[in-house]
Amino acid sequence: MPTAGSLYDISAARLDGSSQALSDFCDKVLLIVNTASKCGFTPQYAALEQLYSEFHQHGFEILGFPCNQFGAQEPGTANDIGEFCQRNYGVTFPMFEKIEVNGPGAHPLYQLLKAARPGLLGLQRIKWNFTKFLVDRHGRTVSRHAPNTDPLRLRAEIEQLLAAR
Repeated sequence: MPTAGSLYDISAARLDGSSQALSDFCDKVLLIVNTASKCGFTPQYAALEQLYSEFHQHGFEILGFPCNQFGAQEPGTANDIGEFCQRNYGVTFPMFEKIEVNGPGAHPLYQLLKAARPGLLGLQRIKWNFTKFLVDRHGRTVSRHAPNTDPLRLRAEIEQLLAAR
């Protein structure tokens, strides 16, 4: 069940402009990633889609949050982003509207994720595109992974979280 002050209390806008309550993902294992279309890590979309295809039917969701705060590598509109992801990587996992992940305008989801799992030296700042957070079925942020971490390296951790209740 959702707890007060949890990610399940947060909503975010999807690429089509509709609002998505994160409580819709209660009892799912989540991989939350800040993305960009013009980044050296952009090819990770293929690995993310592979994980999604493999584990979605077992209660796994990937939530993609485009962000333009790192080298202006996500300059497009929501429509541009959706078309790019579909055309180049066949993305089927939920993608959201562009957000900020750092600074005073940081989306509440990222405020919560960064507080739960700070980076190196306890810094809460997101370093770059494709920082990854794994969240268990109870909405607890269990790990944070660097932008250069290949998403496929998370397979064992995802399997463990899916097996846990």
